[in-house]
Amino acid sequence: MKWLAPALALMLAAPAVGSAQEDYPSRDITLVLPFGPGGIADITARLVADSLGKKLGKQIVIMNQPGAGGATAARAALNAEADGYTLALLSNGTAISVPLFKNLQFDPVTDFVPVSSLAYFDFVFVTRGNGKYKTLKDVLDAARANPGALNVGTINVGSSQNLAAELFKSTSGVDFTIVPYKATPDLQVALLGDELDVIIDSQTALKAALQQDKAIAVASSGPVRSSLLPDVPTAQEQGVQGFDVTSWNAIFAPAGTPPDVVKKLHTALVEILADPALQKRFAELGVEARSSTPEEIGNRLKDDIKKWSAVIEKAGIPKQ
Repeated sequence: MKWLAPALALMLAAPAVGSAQEDYPSRDITLVLPFGPGGIADITARLVADSLGKKLGKQIVIMNQPGAGGATAARAALNAEADGYTLALLSNGTAISVPLFKNLQFDPVTDFVPVSSLAYFDFVFVTRGNGKYKTLKDVLDAARANPGALNVGTINVGSSQNLAAELFKSTSGVDFTIVPYKATPDLQVALLGDELDVIIDSQTALKAALQQDKAIAVASSGPVRSSLLPDVPTAQEQGVQGFDVTSWNAIFAPAGTPPDVVKKLHTALVEILADPALQKRFAELGVEARSSTPEEIGNRLKDDIKKWSAVIEKAGIPKQ
């Protein structure tokens, strides 16, 4: 009858574990962001946090921890218990940070488990409204006619936009000069002042210039046309095969978080991200609200790490 003791212990323990997971969440949840307040990632995360909090019956508290390639935010999340009460926002920027930093201090693939994507957005290739480049073909033809003479502007070296330009250079097979600037407003001034021929940035950042016809979107960076930019053909449509740059944000949880908790969070996110009101608000910000399975966004992270590792190595960008 000695087997009765461990069997009885297991029977008594099982309901307690199930009850704990069924009660989740019993207190507020913290979502750690690797971005400062006020940006698109922060605004969209707060919209999601508000809806998710109402769905789960507890507040989702945003903690902004920018800097160090996302390491500051990641460490803040990983230093907490893996119980579902501290979550992290990872992004395509996280995938870039892996090969870009000598010592990132965390591994997003092994240290975290994916929950769901939140948002996706493409970059746009923009030319001057009153300039001579009206299509991406015009841009490519000019680059082929005078290798290295075309100036393509992006924000700082190692940014998603900057690496998109590097990837475009290699996939299109044309040579041009990539000119980095500190911020988007500087890019716009340089484009309108005829110092740059093309700039690559988000639709959101360039929205005013596009609406006022000071600039023209000649291509988008995704594999298919964005629902937010249905009239703008992709670079792939215009002959640049293999070029795909899609930015994303997603919620991950520290590795070891109970699977039932991850499932509950995922189910709630799928529901709130399908809400037409939230999707409309995201669209107004130039971002597409879209959930995913944990496997889909986890694979996206891995694939993007491989892709940007190759781009960074080919471009000869030094590790930070």
